[in-house]
Amino acid sequence: MKGYTGQIAHIDLDCGEITVERPEWSFYRHYLGGRNLALHYLLEGIPQGADPLSSDNVVVVSTSILTGTDYPGTSRFTVAAKSPLTGCFGEAEAGGWFGPELKYAGFDALVIRGRSPVPTYLWVHDGKVELRDAGRAWGLETAEGHEALLADAGDRKARVLQIGPAGENLVRFACLASDLRNFCGRCGLGAVFGSKQLRAIVVRGTSRPEVHDQSAVRELSAWFGKHFPENEGLRSKGLMGTMLGVTSMSEMGLLPTRNFQQGSFEAAETIGGEHLHSTLVKEREGCRACPVRCKRVVTGEGFDRRYGGPEFESLGSLGSCCGVGDAATVVRANELCNALGLDTISTGVTIAFAMECFERGILTPAAADGLDLTFGNVEALLELCRRIAVRQGLGDLLAEGSWRAAQRLGCGAERLSMTVKGQELPAHDPRGKWGVALGYAVSPTGADHLQAAHDSWFEREPHPEVEYSYVDVSDLYPFGVYFPMKAASLDEVKVAAFAALQKSWSLHNVLDLCIFVSTPEYRMTGLDQIVSLARAITGWNVTDAELLRAGELGITLARLFNVREGKTDDDDRLPDRLHDPLPFASGTHAGIPRVDFARARKLYYQMLGWDEHGFPTPWKGAELGVWRHLSSSISVQPSPVGSVDGVPDRGDYA
Repeated sequence: MKGYTGQIAHIDLDCGEITVERPEWSFYRHYLGGRNLALHYLLEGIPQGADPLSSDNVVVVSTSILTGTDYPGTSRFTVAAKSPLTGCFGEAEAGGWFGPELKYAGFDALVIRGRSPVPTYLWVHDGKVELRDAGRAWGLETAEGHEALLADAGDRKARVLQIGPAGENLVRFACLASDLRNFCGRCGLGAVFGSKQLRAIVVRGTSRPEVHDQSAVRELSAWFGKHFPENEGLRSKGLMGTMLGVTSMSEMGLLPTRNFQQGSFEAAETIGGEHLHSTLVKEREGCRACPVRCKRVVTGEGFDRRYGGPEFESLGSLGSCCGVGDAATVVRANELCNALGLDTISTGVTIAFAMECFERGILTPAAADGLDLTFGNVEALLELCRRIAVRQGLGDLLAEGSWRAAQRLGCGAERLSMTVKGQELPAHDPRGKWGVALGYAVSPTGADHLQAAHDSWFEREPHPEVEYSYVDVSDLYPFGVYFPMKAASLDEVKVAAFAALQKSWSLHNVLDLCIFVSTPEYRMTGLDQIVSLARAITGWNVTDAELLRAGELGITLARLFNVREGKTDDDDRLPDRLHDPLPFASGTHAGIPRVDFARARKLYYQMLGWDEHGFPTPWKGAELGVWRHLSSSISVQPSPVGSVDGVPDRGDYA
């Protein structure tokens, strides 16, 4: 065992039973960790059709073979379950310190089933797992809950992964907070914890897994430390974090504004990185073993620095998408979400949906609890954050997410819900980069901007004089793409590039490797370095083809999970608004043509080895070694050709 502990803890909250599984080495080499390891247990343990908020759901907290080493970007971990927001595969990752600490505590993963009869937390320490009473933390905001949990565990050096009031109240987009600064934000996994009366997981460990060649790991880490200061992209990321993107996205006309009705925001500079860096968000910090230090910390008077600071997605969703240009209010809204345990993306976009419904008369003043929900109302933004978390009044409806709220409201509200598979869109309007639109649609977790590198990066020819910071088409040479592509296109070359890049980015979720140290935008940790790192840690003679296969395995397993839950190609669709033109300050982006999109989606399925409805074929299942999971997914597809749901008979696959 090199690079992993060889132990996976299974916790049954119904009866309090805890068992430890010790898989063979081949299990770890096949799955590697992260997304793949989690999907194995979800497919094994969750009954088909299970209510995500019932005791039948399973939560997996997983690490990978890389987690906890001294190479930058290896501090991330995965949490996965069936999402209460989408009914699909739900997955979120976070950095910081929790993932490595779980490995040091003696476990590669935790698999949690059932529902505790009382509020509970898990105390994981040096090879042991205990169920403890979380009563003293239940009902508290995350900062107070964090202190209560550390006091109960009796170790100030422990790391805490917890929910807040939103998770306890089963808000469908509740998040998980790791040490108050790092968040598993998407898919409503905090609500799954809440449904199990699981307030937190607290971990503390003192033993690091052995690696095969520690000197090689040190050399790779030293190489990164030496060269990253030369990288303009990483330098700016360290200086201002992701906040830097607000102004540039607005200038490109791709910053979601007033619920994706416009692409530029008149107050983008006010809520952007440069202004916030000079006023409210001056400090920085980083994840374990990472010199980039891209995390921001609020320092302005009246704010709580314990909650860190806002990211680009939070500024776009809570700011421009809601028409709010007051920097202090947006930072305050971000802090509220962190304190209450709310995903900032879904919170902001859901409030923006309510604001547009209000302005169009779909949501009446009485139904809005007397709040003035016009775009830009700072008091309404902050108040709705609070009401959503405690499910008060209109907040109870919005806590279901904008898609379910739209079904309740009717009167055309469905068109105003900016979601894919029920999950709200991130703060990147894809009408200027159509590959991102394809990624939103086919993402197994609902709308997600981290499915592949954004195609607007590859419109340029190689620059002969800039080695690190200039993103261009040369980054696609290894994938067989040699000429620049238009961002606003969905031709065969674009789809082929997306399909290849998605496997690479999925690999990051499998290895729990941070994209900020390992994507074309920064040109630091390439696939060659990842191969060298995996070899140094495990001693396995892994290849780049084997690793990319693991990335593809993650995409296919997630697809099998969703197919088993009744999802079809009809769920891989975009909000109607994205097919309409997008006005911005200096022009208009064309809407994404429906015919081009449908053709690209079908071609993508074929490139992944799926059939025309997006169902993985038997030969793809055999190639990836997941025939058993494929067969179980086939068995829940009984609909004949021509049936009302339009799903063809797949019995010939059985």
